Amino acid sequence: MTSTVEILRYTAFTHDPEGGNPAGIVLDAAGLSDAEMLAVAAEVGYSETAFVTARDDERRAFRVRYFAPSAEVAFCGHATIATAVVLAERLGTGRLAFDTNAGEITVDTEIADDALRATLTSVPTRSRPVAEDALAEALAALGWSRDELDPAFPPHVAFGGVEHLVVAASSRERLADLDYDYERLRTLMTREGWTTVNLFWRESDERFHARNPFPVGGVVEDPATGAAAAAFGGYLRVLGNGSSEFTVIQGVDMGRPSTLKVSIASPDGRSRVSGGAVALESA
Repeated sequence: MTSTVEILRYTAFTHDPEGGNPAGIVLDAAGLSDAEMLAVAAEVGYSETAFVTARDDERRAFRVRYFAPSAEVAFCGHATIATAVVLAERLGTGRLAFDTNAGEITVDTEIADDALRATLTSVPTRSRPVAEDALAEALAALGWSRDELDPAFPPHVAFGGVEHLVVAASSRERLADLDYDYERLRTLMTREGWTTVNLFWRESDERFHARNPFPVGGVVEDPATGAAAAAFGGYLRVLGNGSSEFTVIQGVDMGRPSTLKVSIASPDGRSRVSGGAVALESA
């Protein structure tokens, strides 16, 4: 399958090929069926591959769909950043519009510190406390106890294009020690409609560390999750806890360090998530 499709491979939320979250990008997917796009994503093996299924270069508007190895995902932040950088390399910097299954996502691209950077603006975010039974099942699957949680950050389900369970660890050591029951968590997330579990620890109001299990996509863990960062911005806004601009550090425990810059962009809670991307290889 991949031999007949041009696939670009970039890693997002970094300028180092050894860091960030790799994404596949297919710039001309108009002729691919849903089953074929899923098959390509499974062969590529990254947490997501972005497929541009329609494009208007003059208006800089694109229809984009995202597939994990085992399912289509309504929105993916790191593949959005990677795709925007690829398009900016070809069309020049400026604003892009992505029509996704989660809604329209605008992405601003620019040169910053001699490198391309992309900033997506999410759909409006929201956040609500998680149901107690779902939280208990999630903690059991994670192997976490309630006394290992940070009481300053109640567990929520947050949305920034897709839904994420958000759980705060009380220590960096608890966050680093992640060894969860893959099938048990996948079953729970499928039932609840969660795309990832966003586990985090607060270093300061302006700096957070995160890890994102992603078993529903066929991936143990994401090293950088722009969609979760957008939802996390909405979560902090609802709590009134933290800064309107902050950094999420992710992927360190996987050996692929990633940096996501996040800000709350408007009163309706849209988040802006920024990062770079760099080519890995082309197929």
